[in-house]
Formats: sequence, C-alpha cells, structure tokens
Amino acid sequence: MPYDAVNMADWQISEAAEKNMPTPEEWREKLGLEKDEILPMGRLAKLDFLKIINRLKDKPDGKYIEVTAITPTPLGEGKSTTSCGLMEGLGKRGVNVGGALRQPSGGPTMNVKGTAAGGGNSLLIPMTEFSLGLTGDINDIMNAHNLAMVALTARMQHERNYTDEQLQRLSGMPRLNIDPTRVEMGWIIDFCAQALRNIIIGIGGRYDGFTMQSKFGIAVSSELMAILAVATDLADLKERINNITLAFDRSGKPVTCRDLEVGNAMTAFMRNTINPTLMCTAEYNPCMVHAGPFANIAVGQSSIIADRVGLKLFDYHVTESGFAADIGFEKFWNVKCRYSGLKPHVSVLTTTIRALKMHGGGPKVVPGIPLPEEYTKENLELVEKGTENMVHMINVIRKAGINPVVCINRFYTDTDEECKIVRRVAEQAGARCAESKHWELGGEGALEFADAVIDACNEKNDFKFLYPLEMKLRDRVATIAKEVYGADGVSWTPEAEAKAKMLESDPKYADFATMMVKTHLSLSHDPTLKGVPKGWTLPIRDVLIYSGAKFLCPCAGTISLMPGTGSNPAFRRIDVDPETGKVSGLF
Repeated sequence: MPYDAVNMADWQISEAAEKNMPTPEEWREKLGLEKDEILPMGRLAKLDFLKIINRLKDKPDGKYIEVTAITPTPLGEGKSTTSCGLMEGLGKRGVNVGGALRQPSGGPTMNVKGTAAGGGNSLLIPMTEFSLGLTGDINDIMNAHNLAMVALTARMQHERNYTDEQLQRLSGMPRLNIDPTRVEMGWIIDFCAQALRNIIIGIGGRYDGFTMQSKFGIAVSSELMAILAVATDLADLKERINNITLAFDRSGKPVTCRDLEVGNAMTAFMRNTINPTLMCTAEYNPCMVHAGPFANIAVGQSSIIADRVGLKLFDYHVTESGFAADIGFEKFWNVKCRYSGLKPHVSVLTTTIRALKMHGGGPKVVPGIPLPEEYTKENLELVEKGTENMVHMINVIRKAGINPVVCINRFYTDTDEECKIVRRVAEQAGARCAESKHWELGGEGALEFADAVIDACNEKNDFKFLYPLEMKLRDRVATIAKEVYGADGVSWTPEAEAKAKMLESDPKYADFATMMVKTHLSLSHDPTLKGVPKGWTLPIRDVLIYSGAKFLCPCAGTISLMPGTGSNPAFRRIDVDPETGKVSGLF
C-alpha cells in the first residue's frame, strides 16, 4: 500500500519505509554480488565498481533510460521523483530495474529547494543519510579541493618570503612565479553562503599568508566533482586531478596540481569517492547515488561509473540529467555518452501542468511563496499555450535519433482535461505520452508510464551526436544555440572570441568537451523569457577552461558558483529527537 503522500511529509514516508529497507547483506544476495563487491557503511553500502565490472564484463548491458524535463519553474518539475517512480513502476511489472542519481548538496538541502530525493511515494531512502552527507563523498571532495588551495596559497607566501636559493634548499621546488591576479581556483563549502562569494585572505603579518582577493564556491561546483562524474577509474581520476589548473604564472603559463605536487594527496582524499553508494526507492528498488556536479556549468549527471555498473546489474537502468533537455539532455547526449561510449534506448521528458501554465503566460513562480491559484485550478488556455515548450524539447530529443516518452508528472490538483491537452499535443509531435501518479501512488500509479518506456526501449533508435569532435569550438556553440536553444545566432564579446580562437588553434584542447553555461529557467540566456523565445541571439562573454575535467565552458551570462540562502530556509524546520536521534523536517 502506498503512504498518504498528501498528508505525510517526505521524511515521515521515508521513516516508515526504512523499517523494511534491506541491509547491506540482503542487498548482496538480492543483487547477486560477491562478498567483496559490497562495502557496508552503517545502514548503507558502497559498491566496488571495478570488481563488479570486471566480473560481469561479458554480460550484455541492460536497457539505458535517461530522464530529462521541459524548462522548469524555479521549483523544479520532479525529474528525481519521476526517475524513482519509473523504477517503482517497472518493479511492479516484475522487471529487474535499478538506477543512478546525483548526490544532493547541503546548500539546497538547508535552503529552499530541499534534498532532491524525489518525493511522496517516489523517493530515495534513507532520507536522513541522503540529505546529510551520505557516505562522505562531498566531504572528501571539499578536503581535496581545499588542500589544493592550501598548497597554492602557502607556495605564494613562501615565494614572497624567500629567495630562489632558499626556496630550493627548503622545498626542492623551483620558483613558480604565480600571478596573484590570475588565481583561477577558490575555496569551497557545502552551503549557500553568499557572504563568502568575494573575500580577502592573508590579512595580518608576513607569516599569515599571501594577501589577495579570493572567493568561495559551493562544494558541488568544484572541478573535482565534475571529474568524479566523468572519470573511468582511479588512475583516470588521479591523472585528471593532477591536470587541474589552479592559477597562471606571470608569463601566462598554467600552474597545475602536478606543478604544486599536491594532486596525488588530493586523490588520496578522494580514493573512496570512486565507488557508488547504494540506496533504494521507497518500494525497495536499488538505486546508486554517485557524483553531483552543477548542471549549468558542468555535466550535471550522475557518474559514468554508476551507469556502467547499473547496465551490468539491471535489465533496465534509469539515470537522470540535471535541468531541462536544452541543458541536461544536451550534455548527456553530446558529452556523457561520447565519454562513456554508451547509447541510450529512450529519453523520458518530465512534464508538469504547472510548468506548462507558466510557459503559457501564467504568473511568476517564486520559491517559498504559495503558488498563485492559476496553478492549482483548471486553466486549459494556459496549458495549451505552454505546450510549445514541450514540443520544442521533444524535437531536441528526436534530433539525437531518440523517440521520447513524455511523462505527465501528475499533481493531485491537475485535471483530466488539462492532461488530455498534453497527451494530444505530445502524440501529435510524434512522442509517446503517459500520465503518472507516482508521487501519490508509487509504482501502482506509474504502470502506464512503465509500459510506455518498455515499448520505447524495444523500438530501434538511430542515436547520433549533434556535432563531430572535429568541429571547432565556435561552430559547436553556434550549432547548439541554433539546433537546441532555437537562437538565430551567437554573438561573442571581443575577449571571448579571442580566447575561443586561441583555444581552437591549440591542439591540446581539440578533444575537450563543449560544456555550455546558461540559465536553466529559459531556452534563452534570459531567465525571464518563457515558452519558446523567438528572434534572439545567444551572447557569449567568456570561455572557462577546466583542464582536469577537460571541459571548455562558453558562458552565456553570469553564473554564480555560490548560491545564496533565502529568507525562509529549510534549516528552520529541521530538528532531531535527542532521545532517538531521528531527524525530522527534511523535504
């Protein structure tokens, strides 16, 4: 029986479901794992991915299912909820199913977004561990990242204080001549701390550090998190970490973790992060959690490692891409699949009546403020107008050679007539469409959805990339802007174009992925433009270089790596029982 999702909080549903959650040893038996392939960590466990992959290397991969969405409201449209609901629906059909999702950051968890654990009867458990650090991957990343900053700032202080001869005698390292105005990296913390966006460090005396401007980002924005998402094994992780550019010297040469001899120690901090953590849905379908990179500046996906494991363990493997199809699916399609060599069988386009109404001209949606009544009462005109955004996203997915499944993530306030409009328009656009009440009813509410996905997986597709690797950076950006976003073209600032030309002329950047940076709240660069904007040009103001992850990130607008905490944050409602230790208030 599903829980009463309308009247129970997510943490209450999780607490009830956890009573029958399998133990690590029970998971080992259920998944057919060898004893040394599962690494118990309290109620949770990590999976030794390399041992599993090596043992099952000759086993055919299962069906590969990606979940994305239409352009969301600021509240999000439930991709994680839909991913869990699909696993539960497929499980009800007797299918061997599992998945992989990203790890949430403590910033949103303690702010206004919540844990991104799904919701209602379609969520990941145990919710407390998921929300409060899990098995320590983000903490390990913070330690590794901040160690790099310790190495860099200490080196700058010593180079200021000592002569070349003294430096050589004391450290055995040559002078690096780091340019204090070209330090690329900052510090990280796993909270939304806007007060730390811009700081001055090294205030004090000669031995109190190097005085300069610095910054903090949120932990999941670290290049280390992006590297974890695309690394293939520990050796690859180590090589990528050593290649991270921390700063530039006074002649313009990159100063890397390898130059500072800190990359190997950073890898030591991250040695355990390489293995996915095993969790499950509220109906006990296995789901790995691994990596949690930013979606609008990095790849925005759970890891390649987790997908490789899932495709060996499960007949149907579900994964999720951050944000909408213009960002998340595009990066899954042209970056993650290219890096992994894996090809999806189907993409699910998560759609809500709420988001369609917004795109149809509905009132502004603001987190923390109750929704205007247009979103909770029937309004067929707003829904009809808003379907233009959905059709655009269907067409984006079809350009990859995939026929998508539109999932109407149905809220209990949505009406039958509103859902009929969505189904009619989706099918006219050539997509399958299914309603799903997984939030309210769990797997029983997702059976139509699960059946549509099974049918789509059995249909042959013609998966292909949007552009060849040989295409120049500026041409890639133009192709993405026109074919995915619907822009008329691209405009470059003189500085950004000069940087792009330099990168195009240097063969070492030829195989770097193109990782677009723009708002997730619009197909355009302007978050206020809803629906499908027409007659606009994508402005590129800079190109960021992530030399460890091997990303080139063309920036359309300004993206902050440190979100701010709102006026009514979630931490105000989180509590712990001093007698039982149970946490309440998470959502």
